[in-house]
Amino acid sequence: MAKENGKVVETVEDVTVMFAGDSGDGMQLTGMQFSDTTAIVGNDLSTLPDYPAEIRAPAGTLYGVSGFQLHFSSTAIHTPGDTPDVLVAMNPAALKKNLAEIKPHAIIITNTDSFDSKNLQQAHYDKNPLEDGSLDGYKVFQVPITTLTENALKECSLSLKEVQRCKNFFALGLMYWLYNRPLDPTMDWLKSKFKNRPEIIESNEKALKAGYYFGEQTEIFTTRYTVKPAELPKGTYRNISGNEATAVGFVAASNLSGLQLFLGSYPITPASDILHFLSSFKNFGVKTFQAEDEIAGIASAIGASFSGSLAITTTSGPGLALKTEAIGLAVMTELPLVIVDVQRGGPSTGLPTKTEQADLLQALYGRNGEAPVPVIAASTPSDCFYLAIEASRIALKYMTPVLLLTDGYIANGSEPWRLPDIEDLEKIEVSFRTEVEGFEPYSRDANLARPWAVPGTKGLEHRIGGLEKANISGNVSYDPDNHDFMVRLREEKVNKIQQDIPDLQVKGDQEGDLLVLGWGGTYGAITEAVDRARAEGYKVSHAHLKYIKPFPKNTAEVFKNFKKILIPELNLGQLSKVIRSEFLIEVESLTKIKGLPFKSIEVQRKIADLLGGGNGK
Repeated sequence: MAKENGKVVETVEDVTVMFAGDSGDGMQLTGMQFSDTTAIVGNDLSTLPDYPAEIRAPAGTLYGVSGFQLHFSSTAIHTPGDTPDVLVAMNPAALKKNLAEIKPHAIIITNTDSFDSKNLQQAHYDKNPLEDGSLDGYKVFQVPITTLTENALKECSLSLKEVQRCKNFFALGLMYWLYNRPLDPTMDWLKSKFKNRPEIIESNEKALKAGYYFGEQTEIFTTRYTVKPAELPKGTYRNISGNEATAVGFVAASNLSGLQLFLGSYPITPASDILHFLSSFKNFGVKTFQAEDEIAGIASAIGASFSGSLAITTTSGPGLALKTEAIGLAVMTELPLVIVDVQRGGPSTGLPTKTEQADLLQALYGRNGEAPVPVIAASTPSDCFYLAIEASRIALKYMTPVLLLTDGYIANGSEPWRLPDIEDLEKIEVSFRTEVEGFEPYSRDANLARPWAVPGTKGLEHRIGGLEKANISGNVSYDPDNHDFMVRLREEKVNKIQQDIPDLQVKGDQEGDLLVLGWGGTYGAITEAVDRARAEGYKVSHAHLKYIKPFPKNTAEVFKNFKKILIPELNLGQLSKVIRSEFLIEVESLTKIKGLPFKSIEVQRKIADLLGGGNGK
């Protein structure tokens, strides 16, 4: 430990912070600014925004609490942390909702101005927890954040309500001081964001600095902390969320294929940000269409695909259900289309702002008739970039709709993303049919893909639609033998993709007692759990599926090398059902359906349980 200006400076390896307050307290903005600054400092990080389900719940209520969890470290990390080391609670409800989740002896910073009788009652506190001894054992710092913000901004021209909105920047400044973060990135952001509102820039800068220097000058804080930069591979990094990475990935796919990108979509949480992000890429020729409903969104994308564009549509679970018939149309017409499903809690409207993995069976089987669609799943926020490109490549090469699954956790979460070298991104070959001689709408190439003939190409006039097509000619056919043939042919085409995807990789021993098999956003929790279990001597390995329809060709071989297989999922065991039916093997299922991602300790405990505690080492 060292000393600086009379304060002890302690170096720690990693920290998990939870910012929590009312939905109007700006906790998401505060968390994102802290995350962006932390990325600039050079720490590895992972975030977990936790939005309230209601747009504007009554102030001070438990169901109106908005949270943002951030795990940052001087070493590589994969999750937003199991239990926070620090809780910044802007009101009693934020304290009550999160107290059970934080570590023993954690730091709690409270805005004491909000702990009045009204807010205590709203949070169902009979007594003030700051006074009744219930927080004994924690490091509690009571800070009148609202009052200190008002004092710092008393010369500003803002209204009292606007001044009070700046209290999140006071809290942010205090956290910047506590963890030795610079102020400049946030001040630069303010100048860019509010360039036409100088009074907003000035007031938030004052609040930010007031919080920072309060930490410096007050006697209640005796220690500040330093987290050194992580030793990450060399390169240029930026902090990116899963939804943003998905959007940028499609822009990249558009450039790699030389096709104009078209998004036809209807806003739905938590997928809407992809539409928002892509709408800002007009200078790349991107066209975005906010349709009147989910059906119109996908129908417009099918039309764009027919006319020769790289076409995508984005949605979440309820929207995917509405798109079902049109996906069947895309299967029948054999047009390239990418459907992005950012999974959330269901059924019906369910939990709009919470995460889940319960759309897998819908993605695989949720259509009328035999309508095979390739299904792939991203595993981290930055992985969404590469899977968006991969989904586009498969769709264009095999002339088929493709379902790309992400989820609310990785869509809204963020991590440092190492920008790829442009040269490392492979071109996506696209061939439009222009030759008239020998043209048939449903002739096939080596991949069983039919030709892509853009409407208006002279001599290549042809008919498409939802009725069954005759082989080769594409004419409407009711012949039973032809229907049987075409159904099997479309299935064979999707299965043929297996020749074009990488093998399933196993991290750790290639054979042993236990394989933890995951898919989607469980990657981080499984990775940390397996790493810890192996460090304790357990014979456990990890494999993560990105390709689910079809599975990688070595999947069965991998399974045979392990005595037991554990599949953690944020559903009731949907992948487990698929694995049992496809490979005729028994698997252990670990399920969780709370709208929250797995904690690594939950997976680690299950590993120990399956391997008999110390007996499995």
